[in-house]
Amino acid sequence: MQTEESMSTVAEIPTDDIADMGDYKANSLWRLTMRRVLRQRSAQVGLIVLGIIVVMAIFAPLIATHDPTEVLIGKEDVKKRQPPCIHLLGCPEDQPQHYLGTDGNVRDLFSRIVYGSRVSLQVGFIVVGFAATIGTVLGAIAGYAGSGWDNTIMRILDVVLSFPALLLAIAIVFVMEDRSLTNAMIAVGIVSIPAYARVVRSSVITLREADYVEASRALGASNREILFRRILPNALPPLIVLATLGFATAILDTAALSFLGLGAQEPTPEWGTMLGRERNQLFSAPHLVFSAGIAISITVLAFNLLGDGLRDALDPRLVQGSGAANE
Repeated sequence: MQTEESMSTVAEIPTDDIADMGDYKANSLWRLTMRRVLRQRSAQVGLIVLGIIVVMAIFAPLIATHDPTEVLIGKEDVKKRQPPCIHLLGCPEDQPQHYLGTDGNVRDLFSRIVYGSRVSLQVGFIVVGFAATIGTVLGAIAGYAGSGWDNTIMRILDVVLSFPALLLAIAIVFVMEDRSLTNAMIAVGIVSIPAYARVVRSSVITLREADYVEASRALGASNREILFRRILPNALPPLIVLATLGFATAILDTAALSFLGLGAQEPTPEWGTMLGRERNQLFSAPHLVFSAGIAISITVLAFNLLGDGLRDALDPRLVQGSGAANE
């Protein structure tokens, strides 16, 4: 009797209320996840550093002291590869102030570093977005469709994985016959696709036999609806972690291509290009090498710290372990 009453009570709940309850639970889950992320010390440090970099990129025109592509010959009494000059630190007042000095083309290095943050963040977003989108589609099809599609897609991706990523990216840029930042991002994105596809495929294979998926099949849901509305949303956590770490890899690989002269070209203020152009000045003008190198290192480290924090917060085993310890 109680069962019939409870079933009738559930049947009387309006559909809109049920949807609101689902939205509330989803929002609660995201809030809980964000609290877990913010408890991770590595994620906190990564978010703070990335926040500074993002602010620097957004407000670059206000932070930079010069136009990053402006050659100062004839405009200021400066020389090429002039060391840093900061008046507050004792630099003579009669000398123009340049926080990080000037480069080999007599351009303000500090302004180029500041504007370089825009280029690096742009590289990260475009490369990760390109690779994650294609990799997710391929991985989802391979994991859900079964042996035929799975073998075909994964064998092609295995061929891509058989080559060192940076060497394959270099080969792709050479095939394109145009050395530019755009082609460098495309090359890095292509070699990054297999990693996302394999992660999504693994998650889809695990989730396609879940009870709620079987229930959706029994209710007549189409394969497309099951895949994109039931399975993929639950496969996002490992993909988010991989994408965060992928930002660091994308920035580093694109900077490496630019260092080799295969990426951004002058006068684009890109850190890898700046590092490659002045690499022979390590002992005569070390500020030219260290400034761009440190900027790359800090940005990559920030994304890695954030990725580690997300991994620790989203890993069910670690979450359960911490919960048991707290109890």
